[in-house]
Amino acid sequence: MEAIELLRNKFGVSQKYKYELKDGDKTVLEIYWHPLTISERESIMAKSTGDDGNEFALSLMIEKALDENGKRLFQDGHKASLRREVNATVLQDIQMAMMTSGDELKVEEAKAALKS
Repeated sequence: MEAIELLRNKFGVSQKYKYELKDGDKTVLEIYWHPLTISERESIMAKSTGDDGNEFALSLMIEKALDENGKRLFQDGHKASLRREVNATVLQDIQMAMMTSGDELKVEEAKAALKS
């Protein structure tokens, strides 16, 4: 297996992640997303108006959050409302899940698979 195939298979955009937003034991919202690519990161950074990480994280969430059918949950016009009307901790939890997804598969594992 070539390196590019390994990277696409193990870390490619076909991977799908899920975050369940809960209120107590009840799931209020399920959010799905695919991994962030360099191209998407550059696009989101270009759209972000502020220099801080909060602006990028919010834009990332708006751009990448999907429902179970792959439809976007948020539109660009929702940014102001999310900033003013939703608890920051809730948004940060979602954003953190999105930014750290895939951490459970380490690069060392990919290297070991490449050798075989």
